[in-house]
Formats: sequence, structure tokens, C-alpha cells
Amino acid sequence: MFVPSTFAVALLMTILSTICWGSFANTFKGTRNYRFELYYWDYALGIFLIALVLAFTMGSYAGGPKAFLANVHSADDVNLLYAALGGFIFNIANVLLIAGIEIVGLAVAFPISIGIALVEGVVLSYAIQPRGNATLLGLGVLMAVVAVVLVGKAYGALRSGAMAVSRKGVVVCVVSGLLMGIFAPFVTRAMTHGHTLTPYTTAVYLTFGAFVCCFFFNTMLMRRPIVGSPVAAGDYFRAPARYHALGLLGGAIWGLGTVFNFVAASLVGVAISYAIGQASPMVACLWGVFVWKEFRGANARAKGYLAAMFVSYLMALVLIARAYAG
Repeated sequence: MFVPSTFAVALLMTILSTICWGSFANTFKGTRNYRFELYYWDYALGIFLIALVLAFTMGSYAGGPKAFLANVHSADDVNLLYAALGGFIFNIANVLLIAGIEIVGLAVAFPISIGIALVEGVVLSYAIQPRGNATLLGLGVLMAVVAVVLVGKAYGALRSGAMAVSRKGVVVCVVSGLLMGIFAPFVTRAMTHGHTLTPYTTAVYLTFGAFVCCFFFNTMLMRRPIVGSPVAAGDYFRAPARYHALGLLGGAIWGLGTVFNFVAASLVGVAISYAIGQASPMVACLWGVFVWKEFRGANARAKGYLAAMFVSYLMALVLIARAYAG
């Protein structure tokens, strides 16, 4: 099983996970007039498939008791359940996040949802596995809270200007963030107590739980959507092959980032690895502002708040990274 041998390698893996987590939604933005409920089926399949591929390659490298299949047989069943349950909860949160992106865009949805999740997830994960400097970690979390407040200010400035942002979209993002922060402690428990799961086994069971969740939650949303009219299952099969490919690609990108994040956590701890990975709103905002032009026509005040949000998230990233050394 491949694991990083130094903090520098682990930090690089968490930064790559940040890029993956902040970029996957571009594949949804690349579809035109395609419902997120349909996109999500391919996305969920993509995250599960990439987790399996990495488990049978990087996760089985050199064999031994930590190889993927050996770990599945030796791990506590309750830890397998925790990982799958974490994936089930994550999936509900992520479906709501993508719904929020459809309503309010990347630049608003990501900072709200992931910022809330960062605070909640780091605090709960640290309570289970206290690793790193608590003071620096707390300051990093505080800066993440500041970033969430600033994006709220940017939202308010947009509403007072020529642009408008849906209040429903913001509420959806808040609920997504609250749920997103819950799944990390389940992962922490599975990787730190009893006969533990390796990062690769954790990723497989988490993504499996997420995929299974689709048959319940995503099916319900197709019948009673957050936005728009109900979606027919037949629309999925009538969609262009390109849209299915984009969904699978989006899942593969997110899944790759997740595995890298979990692998890095084996060295630096789940709280720190998760927190750095959750700086993904910076990446998502860069895509939203500079590629998708979501703030085109925004007033100077809204742009100022957005710039301050970038700085706050960057400071949060630095403080949390330093928490390991401190």
C-alpha cells in the first residue's frame, strides 16, 4: 500500500485533493440545460469506480496485511459500516451542493457549503483524533468562518445591486454544509479505532455508500425536485453520451481527490488533511469568477468581499498546515 513518507508529500497530496474537490463541478457546468439529478447518477458511479481502481493499484501495492482485500477481511465490520454511512450522509450533502451550484453558481455555493463543513468537520474530527496544534487549528477554522461571512456579504452586495441571488439557493447550500461536516467524523472513526480501515478501503466503502444513497435520495429528488419540474428516468437514457462522460469524469476527479486526502490523513491526521482539502472553495471561486464569469456585472463592493474571502481562505490553509508542525 502506498502511503506518503514525509509531511511534504502528504501536504502535496492534500493540495492536489483541494484542486480536485474545487474543480469537479466544472464537468456539471459543462453540460447545457441538463438536470443535476441526471448528472449525479454518472458522477456517483464515477467516484465509486475510481476508488476501486486506486484500491486495487496503489492500495494493493506490495501486498501484505494492509493491501486492500486483506484489509477488508481483517477490519472491524463496524468500521466498514461507519465508512459506508459516512458516504451515505456525504451523498445527500453533495447532491444539495450541486443543486446549490445550479441555483447560485460556484462562486457562492462552494464557500458557504464547504466553509460550514470545514468548521464542523474539523472540530468533530479533532475531538475523535486530537492531532496537531489545537491553537493554530482553531485559528485556521476561525479564518474559514470569516471567509463564509465574507461570501455572505458578497451575496448581500449582489442582492442590493443589479444582480440577484436566490435565497432558496443559499439555504440549500447551508443545509449541504451542515450535512457535509458530519461525514468526516465517521471516516475518522473508521480509520482510527479498533481494527482500522486503510485510506483506500475507506474510500471504497464511502463511495459505495454514496452510490447506494443515490437510489433513495436522488430518486426522491427526481420526483420532487428542489428546482424545476419532476425529472423522468427516461431522460437519463436520452442524454448525449458527452453528458454521461462528463458525469463520470467529474466523479473520477472528486474520487481521486478523496483518496489522496485520506492517504495523506494517515500521516498528518484526518482533521488537518480534511481541513486543507476543504480549502477547495478558493479553487471553485477561481473557476466561477474567471472562467464562468459568474460575477460579471457585480458591483465593486461585492468583488471586494470576494477578494477578502480568497485571502481569508488562504490564511486558513496556511494556519491549518502549520498546525501539524506546531
